[in-house]
Amino acid sequence: MVLGELGNALAGALRKLGEHTVVDEEVMDLCLKEVTKALLQADVNVQYVVQMKKNIVKAVNINELAAGLNARKLLEKAVFTELVSMLEGGALKETATKKYAPVKGKPNVVMFVGLQGSGKTTTCTKYAYHYQRKGFKPALVCADTFRAGAFDQLKQNATKARIPFYGSYVETDPAKIAFDGVKRFKDEKNDLIIVDTSGRHKQEDSLFEEMRSVAEAVKPDMTIFVMDSSIGQAAQDQARAFKATVDVGSVIVTKLDGHAKGGGAISAVAATRSPIIFIGTGEHIDEFETFDAKPFVSRLLGLGDWTGFIDKIADAIPTDSQPELLDKLAAGHFTMRILYEQFANIQKMGPMSSVMSMIPGFGNDVMPKGQEKESQAKVKRMMCLMDSMTDEELDSTDLKMLQDPKRMERIGRGAGKGPGEVVELIEEYKRLAKMMGKMKGLKVPKKGGYGQTQALNQNLNQMASAIPPAMLKQMGGVGALQSMLKSLEGKDMGEMQKMMGKMMGGKGMPPGLGGLM
Repeated sequence: MVLGELGNALAGALRKLGEHTVVDEEVMDLCLKEVTKALLQADVNVQYVVQMKKNIVKAVNINELAAGLNARKLLEKAVFTELVSMLEGGALKETATKKYAPVKGKPNVVMFVGLQGSGKTTTCTKYAYHYQRKGFKPALVCADTFRAGAFDQLKQNATKARIPFYGSYVETDPAKIAFDGVKRFKDEKNDLIIVDTSGRHKQEDSLFEEMRSVAEAVKPDMTIFVMDSSIGQAAQDQARAFKATVDVGSVIVTKLDGHAKGGGAISAVAATRSPIIFIGTGEHIDEFETFDAKPFVSRLLGLGDWTGFIDKIADAIPTDSQPELLDKLAAGHFTMRILYEQFANIQKMGPMSSVMSMIPGFGNDVMPKGQEKESQAKVKRMMCLMDSMTDEELDSTDLKMLQDPKRMERIGRGAGKGPGEVVELIEEYKRLAKMMGKMKGLKVPKKGGYGQTQALNQNLNQMASAIPPAMLKQMGGVGALQSMLKSLEGKDMGEMQKMMGKMMGGKGMPPGLGGLM
């Protein structure tokens, strides 16, 4: 998970509060010492940390608390509020640039700038892929003529993500390449055109001059500065230098999965009043997350992010398949085909450790890297076996038929797997079928229909009974699920029903995950 060490240290400091019957000044001081130590180790500016500690002490005056107030909860809230304030730029938040979001149906030109080695070219593809999944028609233009192999890298990344690209092996003027590429994709009706520019090993005059000429040629709607988190506090000076040269409207912080200085980088950039819009959390194309300070801090402290969790499921799972699926579950019908679709959607959701960290009670290290790779390999192995099945086998609920020795042998041979792996798949299916059997009688009233609230409560109870007890306890029990519904109060009731259906449909987290961990 992003900033795993910092998150574990902060969550551990708050967790220790539960070990004390009474939270007094001594306990609070001990907790704040651990919080400040964790932040300083993450290379957060000392001045920010000292000011944050003063604000927390001022907000939670133990000696003046009114009777009945929970000092532990107040302290947790104060730590959360101050961390959010730090990542949003504190007092500078009001004057910060608003986050840019491209608009469908019109050409949005976005220019990426940054130093060499910050992950700029890879981030361009991640950004394009992110919006491609949201229905945009992105295109990539390589205006980097300085680095050898830059166009080859962009071409390879774009081809893998099935995104159109433009560049040149002979033209040496980056402004001309950028202009020609943007013009071509505007003519082809692409609505998100991303221009990748040259970088340097340090802030040089030639780099800034080139950025200005490319910006004048393409007149971008947004200029995004890509910054390597490993530089820590130095991010502030770097972001300001780029902002003084071109109109940097947003920042993307990369490599947050592998460096201890990431916390310092994020807090430093926040002070430049340029909003961080995304963070890079790994090398793969889907290891790219939208940045929002409140959910980010909530996950960092081990408090989860239900709204982000639900949105993750919504992005991965097509809504047009929901009515049929819910009808089948209401009838207690669970097949290998539904299991296959569940696994496919789990893969769409990206790294499982990132998804798990959105569930309250699950720490940042809930799924170590090795275990995550093992789980992904297990999912792929089972999907390979299901690819070897006939339609009759995929749509059947008859266990006797699936356990027929001849069928099992044929399925294993067709997938190039041994009999033990076929047995493993059938055991996983039996376990999940039993779990999904608890969904029988699922209430799904029509949007605006009578009894929606009652149906939601009943579905909540069914969902709680379907989740393994150990996992439910770690999440915080039924109360955690109720808080999920509370966090979705502003959403349309019909939409909430869909989300509940998705979670209980075994087409994502958490029911199907139990056997993969």
